[in-house]
Formats: sequence, structure tokens, C-alpha cells
Amino acid sequence: MVEQRVIGQKIGARPAAPGAAAERAADVAGADAAPKKSRKRLVVILLVVVVLAAAGAGWYVFLGPGHATGTAAAPKPTPTQVAGQVLTVDPVSVNLAGGHYLRLGLAIQLSDAVKQTPNASRALDLAIALYSGRTVDEVSTPATRDQLKAQLLTQLRQAYGEGVMDVYLTDYVTQ
Repeated sequence: MVEQRVIGQKIGARPAAPGAAAERAADVAGADAAPKKSRKRLVVILLVVVVLAAAGAGWYVFLGPGHATGTAAAPKPTPTQVAGQVLTVDPVSVNLAGGHYLRLGLAIQLSDAVKQTPNASRALDLAIALYSGRTVDEVSTPATRDQLKAQLLTQLRQAYGEGVMDVYLTDYVTQ
């Protein structure tokens, strides 16, 4: 047998209207739901606060004071070299592959920081070592010629220091 109980009525009280019992049941259920809503709201607020705190900490670590590119430490401009004297190297004939030769003349642009004129024999030795034994086609192609000139400039900077600004080919004839 099933027993029915009426909740919310006192013993001996008049039975309430059917709508009133439903309202009371909703109030009781709403009272239980209110703490759940407030807990959810509290969790959401705490989650937002934690996310904002993490974002602020990330900004401070990666972009904060001392990391700004324009204000904290501006990069120092590199001093530009001012052209000084030009060291001319006498033309020399370099043996190429296949019985051909290359007549090569050089001029080395030095910066004004170089006070003494360097000895040109080291530059001549580097040029002979770089160009000798190559084919006529290899030294005649403009792209390869520019590549060889860049290699020679790198070797001259290693030999004479950063005072070497550029190298010019003053005589360049193949036969």
C-alpha cells in the first residue's frame, strides 16, 4: 500500500488550494536552487579573476618594463665607416685552367680609421690563391665574378681587419 503525505500543512489545518501547494513546492525548490546558482556564480567570478591574473603576469614577464623596444634600451647605432685612402695593387697575371690566364688588378678601399698604409703583397697573395686554377667560363660569368669578389673581400677583412671597406677590380682580362 502507498501512503500519501502532504508536506507543508499543519495537522488539522484546512487544505490549501491546489495552486498554493504548487507555489510552495516551487519556493522550496527555488530555495535549494539559489545556493547552487550563487556557487556557480562564485566559481565563474573566481575563474575570471584567475584568468586575468595569469594574463597580467604573462604581460609583465614578456612585455612588461624593460622589454619595450622603444623606451628601455634603444639599440646603439653602428658607426658608419668613412672612406679613407685607396690601396692600389699592381695588376698580375694569374694562370687559369686549360692554359689560359687572367690579368687581375685590385684596389682596396680602406676606412679613415686606418692610419698606416698596409702592405699590398698579402692582398695579392690572397687574390692569386683565390683565382688561380679556375676555368675561363668560371671567371667570365658575372655572377661567379661577383661571388669571387665577395670571397676576396671576406679574406681581405680577415687579413687586414675591419678597416677594409670594399675591393675594386681595376683590371680584369681573360685570354
